[in-house]
Amino acid sequence: MQVNFAPGMTEATLRVIELHEENELPVLEPDKVELAGTIGSVYEFLLKRISEKEQINQKRCYILVDREKMTLKLVTNETDSRNKATVRGELKYYPKFLEFGINTSKTWEPVQLSKFFKMNRAFFKDAQYNMELVTVLKNFKASIDSKVENSRQDNGSRTDNYSQVVNSNLPASFNLIVPIFKGRPAEEIEVEIIADVDGRNIRLSLCSPGAEVIVEEERNKAIDTGYCHYRTITMKTVKKYWKPVLVVSAFFIGNRVFNHINAWLGISIIMLTVAFIVYNIIKKVENEKKD
Repeated sequence: MQVNFAPGMTEATLRVIELHEENELPVLEPDKVELAGTIGSVYEFLLKRISEKEQINQKRCYILVDREKMTLKLVTNETDSRNKATVRGELKYYPKFLEFGINTSKTWEPVQLSKFFKMNRAFFKDAQYNMELVTVLKNFKASIDSKVENSRQDNGSRTDNYSQVVNSNLPASFNLIVPIFKGRPAEEIEVEIIADVDGRNIRLSLCSPGAEVIVEEERNKAIDTGYCHYRTITMKTVKKYWKPVLVVSAFFIGNRVFNHINAWLGISIIMLTVAFIVYNIIKKVENEKKD
């Protein structure tokens, strides 16, 4: 062992410490892979990991589809608790669309809704119309015509009727331009204002049949597209290995035919296999030149 001294130093002390236990790093369990993201997460995960045989074994993988919850869930290494991985993709609503409370049980007071519309003017097709709608809601006016009929006869006949007609300054509907799902473009939807008037208590709710149609169409389209991507990737993996398997099988069959059935027939099978290999090599070289 060679020791270099600093200028002015003539000696040094070397201490050797003997450990009673081996200084080894602890063996840790592998971290579980549990990913969650948008509906395309499953496809992106497979696209990057399909070549890793230890993780993606098609006989040990499956995908769960839940159309009601709008989710796709990929599970790999299903029987291996140490190396099992799950990837969950979900079609999520756009947060601002949820805030409007369209097609839900959410209700608003007229003044409360006017403030919300004022702060979300960006989602209205026409800013001027937004201002007019805000003014109408702040100055909500309605005339209520109620009729009550209640009578009872000696013979047991009874009449109990109540009718109410409300005339207000609320518009029947208005248009919004807002994304319904995350990662999707904005949609123009017609929204109706539903009023529930009970004396002085007035509650408003927002309803849009058009938005419900878009939800159904987008949900089915996203789920079907994600599942088709999964099938496409797995089929590409199968197609990747069919040529090597075919070549090996053809050589084996040709050899058996040559030795046990007919020599010329066996040679023909082997020569055809060689020609197939040469053809694929030439084709691959030509494709690489084009790229």
